[in-house]
Amino acid sequence: MTQLTVAPAQTAVPERPAVPAQAPAARGAAPGGRTARTRRYLMCPPTHFDVVYSINPWMDPGKPVDGALARLQWEGLLRAFQALGHRVELIEPLAGYPDMVFAANGATVIGGKVLSARFRHAERAAEGPAYLEWFRARGYETREAVHVNEGEGDYLAAGRYLLAGTGFRTDVRSHREAERFFGLPVAGLRLVDPRFYHLDTALAVLDDELIMYYPGAFSRESQGVLRVLYPDAVIATEADAEAFGLNAVSDGRHVLMPPAATHLMDELRERGFEPIGVELSELLKSGGSAKCCTLELRGGPR
Repeated sequence: MTQLTVAPAQTAVPERPAVPAQAPAARGAAPGGRTARTRRYLMCPPTHFDVVYSINPWMDPGKPVDGALARLQWEGLLRAFQALGHRVELIEPLAGYPDMVFAANGATVIGGKVLSARFRHAERAAEGPAYLEWFRARGYETREAVHVNEGEGDYLAAGRYLLAGTGFRTDVRSHREAERFFGLPVAGLRLVDPRFYHLDTALAVLDDELIMYYPGAFSRESQGVLRVLYPDAVIATEADAEAFGLNAVSDGRHVLMPPAATHLMDELRERGFEPIGVELSELLKSGGSAKCCTLELRGGPR
């Protein structure tokens, strides 16, 4: 594994009218020179969403969840993607797996190749095989993971590198597995704050050359790696991170994210991005937001 130190038969959703909290602007180049690229995403409806166990600090089974509101908020994210011209496909949720709505955790897809997820906690164990079967049925090249990894929760494709989180969920041995399978150098990053248990809660890829992240979520060594690789990164505050502002989805110009991360939204506007606030407060009760709900399909069968 590359060591980076300081001294790297589908079901498409029909198009629907857009009703995001902030109406997206027209596609193309933004005033700051940012250009959106059409993406393909996989999402899972929150049919069975609830908080009935606790596997991260955000989850409290004692707090009630409004399932109807969760569905409405999830549909708002779906419509925002469609309004921006992105294609969204759906996987059928499994009964008894309330966190399956967090599609980003289900696999990692790069260049049409799919590395399955292998979940650390038994409560989510069946999700990995369910997502893997979805890809196999559609003709993707797949690999069943040997080591524990939680998909795009801890693997983020960023231009020349695959950024790979570890510390709470994904086994560091999985980094070598991913590097060999995808043929990309892996930059391993250690998370140290249990509130930010997945990489996608502490860091978001904005385009091939730029990221945003919260330094306090990472070990000192990993902070050094990020400074070297991304000296111009957008730096989030602790308040941004606690609002799950880094659990965001960018198409290179538009950034869909929780509206409560106001400082981070201002920083993105300064850099020429167009942040779009999408309220997912019910899903946040399980420790997830826009990125958690979204698995990008990079290449492969259509």
